[in-house]
Amino acid sequence: MKTSSKRILTTHVGSIPRPESITALLRARLSGQEIDEAALAAHVTEAVADVVRQQADVGLDVISDGEMGKTSFLAYAEERLTGFVRRTADDPNIPSSNSGGAWERRLETRREWQAFREYYQEYLPRAMPPSAPPSVCQGAITYKGQAVLQRELSRLRDALQGVNVAEAFVPAIAPAMVGRGQNQYYDSDEAYVFAIAEAMKTEYKAIVEAGFMLQIDDPGLGETWDMMLPAPPLEEYRRMQAHNIAALNYALEGIPEERVRYHLCWGSWQGPHVHDLGLRDIVDLVLRVKAQAYSIEAATPRHAYEWRIWEQVKLPEGKVLIPGVIAHTTAVVEHPETVAERLRQFAQVVGRERVIAGADCGFAQGAL
Repeated sequence: MKTSSKRILTTHVGSIPRPESITALLRARLSGQEIDEAALAAHVTEAVADVVRQQADVGLDVISDGEMGKTSFLAYAEERLTGFVRRTADDPNIPSSNSGGAWERRLETRREWQAFREYYQEYLPRAMPPSAPPSVCQGAITYKGQAVLQRELSRLRDALQGVNVAEAFVPAIAPAMVGRGQNQYYDSDEAYVFAIAEAMKTEYKAIVEAGFMLQIDDPGLGETWDMMLPAPPLEEYRRMQAHNIAALNYALEGIPEERVRYHLCWGSWQGPHVHDLGLRDIVDLVLRVKAQAYSIEAATPRHAYEWRIWEQVKLPEGKVLIPGVIAHTTAVVEHPETVAERLRQFAQVVGRERVIAGADCGFAQGAL
């Protein structure tokens, strides 16, 4: 992983808004319509080339393909892993997305949404509409996404030709984030997540062997806390997440730490956050991940104070922080001096050569 003692390098988290040429086709596919897959592939290739060029033009040092070819960072189960079966829209366990009752039930899935019910009754239908029915695991999990992944890597490699950047990274989902709560096959949650980890080894290794940095997306470490109703004892939650990190490290075996960056955030919606778990409660778990760099949400008002944690928690030798210094949970654009101040705070604590400027989360958590 490239760092600099002369200046603070810049990056982001990965996902960038897709053009309408892509989103229109993806919406049609998700609604069950037949689409022109060749046309979609052509649009994605064009969009990757364009977004790579734009990142270089604005001066970013470490860039991605914008995740132009992905529907969302969670849409792995059916496309890249065996064992998952999509539920149908008429499944009695899936409420109609058009019914008022469906929204009421959705509000019951997070403590945050319960606490600010009136706000989220208006916000969720507009900003986070239901997607296709979730798939469930009903068989053995193996990796089947080699062709999809190779197309993704080839597009990025081609787009980088003649572009002046320091490095490129490819995001991939953490094992515990794949198919959360969808196990109907394995005897235990631990066996389930380790089966996913075994399968995801293939993707992680292929990304690194293709010459790219691997970014592990794992918002679940932080945001799953809000989804557990009622809230469990903190130690019970930490034990669950320790198992998940063990599975991730198993999937990362054989990959040099200097080729890995790990991303953590607390949910990407633009609304009240008062139930977020604090970084202090899980920072030791974060540092267990076999990665050189840790990309952590730090600009949102709920977590902006947490740079001070690194005054008490020593960042291990050779490790790098990628703090979010631009928030994604507000439409307000930070003044450059605000961004610079945030970077100075981290640089003064851990050293400027150990800081890469990042964003709190992706600028488009999904394609739709």
